[in-house]
Amino acid sequence: MKGRCAMDRPVQSIDNVRLTDAEDAVVILDQSLLPGRTEYRVLSDAESLREAIFSLRVRGAPAIGICAGYGMYLLARRIKTESVPEFLAKLRACKDYLDAARPTAVNLSWATARMVRRAGENAGRPVPEIVRLLGEECRRIQAEDAEMCRAISEHGLTLLRDGDGVLTHCNAGPLATSRYGTALGPLLLGTERGMRFRVFADETRPLLQGARLTTYELSRAGVDVTLICDNMASIVMKNGWVNACFVGCDRVAANGDTANKIGTSGVAILARHYGIPFYVLGPTSTIDRSCKTGAEIEIELRDPEEIRSKFYREPMAPEGVRCYNPAFDVTDHSLITGIVTERGVCRPPYTESLAALFSGGDDHKEGSYEHPVL
Repeated sequence: MKGRCAMDRPVQSIDNVRLTDAEDAVVILDQSLLPGRTEYRVLSDAESLREAIFSLRVRGAPAIGICAGYGMYLLARRIKTESVPEFLAKLRACKDYLDAARPTAVNLSWATARMVRRAGENAGRPVPEIVRLLGEECRRIQAEDAEMCRAISEHGLTLLRDGDGVLTHCNAGPLATSRYGTALGPLLLGTERGMRFRVFADETRPLLQGARLTTYELSRAGVDVTLICDNMASIVMKNGWVNACFVGCDRVAANGDTANKIGTSGVAILARHYGIPFYVLGPTSTIDRSCKTGAEIEIELRDPEEIRSKFYREPMAPEGVRCYNPAFDVTDHSLITGIVTERGVCRPPYTESLAALFSGGDDHKEGSYEHPVL
């Protein structure tokens, strides 16, 4: 196998989503162009925000939420009215417009709902004051995400040993969040502390987030990473090279079923066959308590050209052939060893351990539990 890489510096953060100094636009690192080109895109209106989310220029559940929070603030600044009811109605319309871009990723609707709720809670104030408070709220969303990613990384690191082999699917690192990431966070944090891991990154077809983004992040941080095609996961596991699977998530149902990038459920099934622990890592904002099981999660269907021709010099399928292109699949809770959040590691039965995360009564407060591992 490829030799391990040395790491003698902290993992650098990636400036992937931010508000301009003038607060008149959202700036994102265009992930659709990586790793070949590093370009930033300026989003200054509702249409460009929605397009960037839909086209995966900004992607990863937490990063989508951060972008949406900033986007809602930007759009709130553009609403020209002194009437609070009219302002709130237009703000809710902005929420609905952005939410439609990626219906499976709950962090999108979570962030937009949080901004609308913040505005509604201050309906007794004048519109300019409400807008100012929304500016504070969107920054708070990103600051909280950075803290959550650090906590997730700490909890996830307790599940690994120095020298472990880890298989991951899709991308859940700093590009998808604020700092360390979720599924990749423990690997990056452990690397900072002198631990060494062997990571196998699935390509994650058809959009190749694993090939384009995960390998980019890990090699940049000095982590020993080997790229494999999605259908090579089985032989890598059979060879005994994988000690654990770490994946992110876009939505978690109340019973522990999780939606993640297409192909994740297959990895979980293989891991069960080979007796390898399978962990899902994500912030509590991805837990949708109104969704009882994964059967209720809407699965986004994407453009067939992502299968037929995207990333190919010439089309790789006959013109007009029927395509089925779901963006996500749902991993059954019975296949999941643990769900790692910023508040601890949840274990089966998930109907109990996930509910216990919110027993303090505030969805976003830290320190609601005495025990970090549930």
